[in-house]
Amino acid sequence: MTELEKCMESMIQIFHHYAVEDGDGKTLSKKELKKLVETELPTFLKAQKNPKIVDCILKDLDQNKDDKLDFEEFIPLVTGLSMACEKCYCLYQKKGKK
Repeated sequence: MTELEKCMESMIQIFHHYAVEDGDGKTLSKKELKKLVETELPTFLKAQKNPKIVDCILKDLDQNKDDKLDFEEFIPLVTGLSMACEKCYCLYQKKGKK
């Protein structure tokens, strides 16, 4: 597999690793999402000033309002964080060239 294919596989495996904790395996409950964010995104979590950030994430991403995130609803979180990290990367690269 290519590096990008490995990254995609990892993202899928991580989602399902946390989604199976309540026996469902197809969606993340609030509890599962909280555990995923705490474990897999600790730096992001520490940077947040809002103690209810997981509630906000769930509310913002839960398109069908079932209080769970399926994989399609989860992907915008990863995409948004990746885009923010890429902007930081570009700023860092720009500062390094000066």
